[in-house]
Parts: sequence; C-alpha cells; structure tokens
Amino acid sequence: MNDFKMQRLGTIMKPDANNPMEAGGVLNPAVVRGKDGHLYLFPRMATKDNYSRIGVCRVKFNHAGDPVDVERLGIAIEPEADYERRPDGGGGCEDPRITYVEPLDHYIMTYTAFGPDGPRIALAQSENLTRWERLGLATYSPYEHIDFDGVNDKDACLFPCAVPSPHGHRALGMLHRPLFPGTSPEEKVKNPWDEEVHKHHESIWLSYCHVHPEKNNKWNPGEFTSHRPLAIPISEWEALKIGAGTPPVLTKFGWMFLYHGVHESKRSDMGKKALCYSAGLMILSENDPYDVIFRTIEPILKPDLPDERVGVIADVVFPTGIDQRTDIGQPGRFDIYYGMADDMIGVARLDLPENLPFID
Repeated sequence: MNDFKMQRLGTIMKPDANNPMEAGGVLNPAVVRGKDGHLYLFPRMATKDNYSRIGVCRVKFNHAGDPVDVERLGIAIEPEADYERRPDGGGGCEDPRITYVEPLDHYIMTYTAFGPDGPRIALAQSENLTRWERLGLATYSPYEHIDFDGVNDKDACLFPCAVPSPHGHRALGMLHRPLFPGTSPEEKVKNPWDEEVHKHHESIWLSYCHVHPEKNNKWNPGEFTSHRPLAIPISEWEALKIGAGTPPVLTKFGWMFLYHGVHESKRSDMGKKALCYSAGLMILSENDPYDVIFRTIEPILKPDLPDERVGVIADVVFPTGIDQRTDIGQPGRFDIYYGMADDMIGVARLDLPENLPFID
C-alpha cells in the first residue's frame, strides 16, 4: 500500500502554437519561490528540432490556492556557451532544477548542457531569478578507474544547505545520474545482464563540493568529489534506470525528493523498444543524506492520462519541480510539477502522511 498519495491538479502549461521556440514541447520545469513570494516556473522550451532553451514564467493560482496557469516572462538561459552548442547547429539547455542555496545566498540552477561532447551538467547562479550568470560545467574528481569529466551526465539537483560529506565536512551535495557507457535503457534492453553494466547502473549518485562563496560574492565551484551511488533500480517499474527528479526538501521525515524510473513498455515490438517513465519517492536521513531511510516500492505517479501517454515521447511523467505550500499554511502539502509525454507540463498535489509506512 502506498501512503504517499498524489492528486493531479491539471495541466499548467502547453506549447504556444504561435511560438516556434515551443513547437517541440514545453516540459521538465524547475520551480522556485522568489523573494517576492511569487512562484516561478522555468520550463524547457524545445523547437521541432529539439533545440532547447530555458524559459521563465510566473505561476497563477485560483482562489483555492491551486496552480492553474502561467504568465510567460521570457527566456532565462539559451544556448550561448561552447558547451551548450553543437557544431551541426544543434544543442541546448535542458531540464533545469533550481535551489536557493542558503550558504551562498543565491539561487543555483543545474541544467543539462547538450554540447559537442554530449550531455553534461552545467550550473548558473542568480540573486533575483531575473539575471543568470553561468558558472560553467560541473567538474569531478575521478571515481575508481572512471574519469567522471568524460562521462555524460544528467538530472542534477542540489541540497539547499550544506550536508555532511563522507569525511565529516559540511559540503554542497548534488544528486546526479552519470550515463556510463553501456548503461542506457536502450543498451540494457539488448543486454539485460552484464556485470560491469550492473555495477555502474544508470542510477542516482551523490557527490559533494566546496560551498563557500568568494569575496566577490561569486561562487566558483571546485571539483565535485567523494562520489557514491546512492540508489540503483530495484523494482520492475524502474528496472532500466532511475534518476533524480525534484530537488531535495527537508520534511519531518528527512530529505525528500521525487525521482523517475524507467521500464520497458508494453508498446515495445520487434522493431522498436518503447520505454515508460514513472515517478517514485525517496527520503534520506537529515544527518546523513547517503542513508536512504524510505523508498516507495510502487510508483506514486505513472502515465495514465491521455496527455501523459501520447505526445512527443509516449508514456512519460517526469517530475522536476517541487513547491512546499507554506504560503497557504499547508507545510505538509507539496505541489509537484512534471513533464507530460515531453510535450506539456502538469502539476499534482502530494500530501505527507502522519507517519512513514512500514516496509517489510
């Protein structure tokens, strides 16, 4: 039984038919509260050729306090840096997550930069959510025999405050999903069991970085280090891969975040393997985020609605934004913003149970 209940609130954003920048869909947004109290949504906006920008919108609410629409405000980040652009004219800035990082007194955006070497994690910072300053690509110390800087990476999000590192220091923690060669869902469908692939499954990893801002008030991130696989796929609905979704938020149970899991869809046939993306929930210890204290066995959100099953990519719900509703006096309510079939953006309500369910 799943005690974490999700109630869909509706579709919050659809592509503007008159805007070529949205012709390939609006999807996978970051959401964050501004210092003015408004909720801002940063969608990935894709062209028909999948050239992506990160937009910025203000969320509109009805009298009951539910999100119902957005007001488009413009573009936050579009491909300009070399690591965001490809020689063939493609590229993009994709799938942002935004966290207000208390030790830095800045909003930090993590996003996927799709450049000449493939997808990599990039960072940007802002004081007011209006002007964004690029911080460059995330860099990593090696892990065993693997040069992390040469590995594709996606789905990064940050903790809002410093957390204990494996060495006992306070550090900035980042969840991310390295895409080691041979571990993509398409490759794993062809080779369902390979010991080396299984060891470095497409999983959720936790890495740490120095957090102190420099004197000029610009954070110059150093290497992310002390990499550890936090969680690997365990259930059938996430058999091919899992990846971080929403940034972690501190609850009465610990650090909570939603993640996505992928399995092979029943739509698969002999000619093509189809995938299905669903969402689960994980809670980490407040004192040691490497300690997973709870994880849903079944998905708490899966593609059931027509707009989640049919779109640019079929059978996708992809959570990336979370908003705790303290603004209306409901700290146990979290609104989850998610991509629907890589085409539009939905929102669902999550209410915390009184206690964590017992899992045998």
